[in-house]
Amino acid sequence: MSDEIGGALRAFAEDVKGFKREVEAKIGEQERRMSVMNKMGAGRPVLSTKAAEADGHRDAMGAYLRQGDDEGLRALAVERKGMSTAVSADGGYLVDPATSETVRSVLAETASIRAVASVVEVDATSYDVLVDHGEMGSVWASEAGSMAETGAGAVDRVSIPLHELSALPKCSQRLLDDAAFDMEAWLSQRIAERFARAEAAAFVAGDGVDKPTGFLTKPTVDDGVWSWGSIGTVPTGEDGGLGDGAAIVALVYALGAQYRANGTFVMNSRTAGAVRQLKDGEGRFLWLDGMGADQPARLMGYPVLIAEDMPDMATGATPVAFGDFASGYTIAERADLRVLRDPFSAKPNVLFYATKRVGGDVTDFAAIKLLATVQ
Repeated sequence: MSDEIGGALRAFAEDVKGFKREVEAKIGEQERRMSVMNKMGAGRPVLSTKAAEADGHRDAMGAYLRQGDDEGLRALAVERKGMSTAVSADGGYLVDPATSETVRSVLAETASIRAVASVVEVDATSYDVLVDHGEMGSVWASEAGSMAETGAGAVDRVSIPLHELSALPKCSQRLLDDAAFDMEAWLSQRIAERFARAEAAAFVAGDGVDKPTGFLTKPTVDDGVWSWGSIGTVPTGEDGGLGDGAAIVALVYALGAQYRANGTFVMNSRTAGAVRQLKDGEGRFLWLDGMGADQPARLMGYPVLIAEDMPDMATGATPVAFGDFASGYTIAERADLRVLRDPFSAKPNVLFYATKRVGGDVTDFAAIKLLATVQ
């Protein structure tokens, strides 16, 4: 009996020793791995959870753009609120936040109405703006007197649908395989350039069919008989020309005082060249160049935005606009930017089909006035 107990104890001791050796081996392996990871991460900043997710998304997007490997993007959790999420490959993948922010920065800095308009981000397919353009009634009241009923204001709903804007930059696979090639910077710059050109034209003269509605496509009427739903115009007094500086002065003061404080002139380069020559009654130029490289030129003290999509001077044209565009024009857009890789349609090159959704329309007809080159 004692022999059996002794044998059992010896077997148990051997099992304990074997378990101990196994645990020590696993701990040693874990310590070795941690040591390697520490060496690899030496000198690198510790990332927050959000930054780490963005970093992972950027790496996954890079693998997709260069080799078409979308496993990393598919592994990302779908979270509709963020720009760092993936969607079905059929519609493209949402680009990483850094690339998307680069595109947004370029768009904001371009010579476009976007630079002075009101820009809002939405999650829906349209954006509604309620505009109160009537005069609310008011009366003076005495302490003991009765209160008379006042008139109601006029409220309009302006619905801005979002349209799909696309770009299709192309790159060779050989260049994509070059590790030194900054794929993200190249792609964001190409997308931004194409988006900027298309947006700028649509915000000025878009017909609203599968694109934003430009402010120049709205009905116009002489400002003396202006009414809501149209944009008031001020004549230059010269067919196809600007007349003298008096027309510019009249344009400025045709705009209500509540808008004039935030007023901006909009015209193209050719019109600006003609406006620079206008003088007031004292022989002083109305145009003043900016005091610094980052300061816009000023016309009668108001900034000038050079937008090349504005029309040239011609009989009946409206080459100059003046208004508070932050009140008068609203741009609605979705934050997400999607990219779909197409290595088949343009072999040996790779196409990148980039899309975003954006819309725009006039939201306050009283906030914009136009200079019409007519007598």
